[in-house]
Amino acid sequence: MAEVDVPVRILPELTDRARHFWTGGEFGELRILRCQDCGYYLHPPASVCPKDRSRNVLPEAVSGRAVVATYTVNYQAWMPNMQLPYVVALVSLVEQPELRLTTQIINCEPTKVSTGMEVSVTFEHHHDEIQGDLWIPLFEPVKEA
Repeated sequence: MAEVDVPVRILPELTDRARHFWTGGEFGELRILRCQDCGYYLHPPASVCPKDRSRNVLPEAVSGRAVVATYTVNYQAWMPNMQLPYVVALVSLVEQPELRLTTQIINCEPTKVSTGMEVSVTFEHHHDEIQGDLWIPLFEPVKEA
């Protein structure tokens, strides 16, 4: 996507705890914290694993594959330059189905989105004058091989 086509977004704060999530897109990686003791993925980022209370959590790249758990089609432009309608979805990552991300489904007609649809991550680059570069993880339908 050309930089001029990037929609206006409220950008997240790049905290030490979440920097991996917002910058992994530079390398084409969706990075999620994972407990190094029990293997549980945790998101939003936290310093303690909810399964075994371990503090041994580090970011790891996941496949970027997911399934649409639920979605809504929005017809209200809450920010300038938003293309209407747009789809906000809750997607379940294949590595751990209860690990869900709120995201936008792109490169798909809103009427074609469905629960159970297989999607994969893509990244939208943004530059913030204060924080630097970050990449918003968005999802699109899996392309047929």
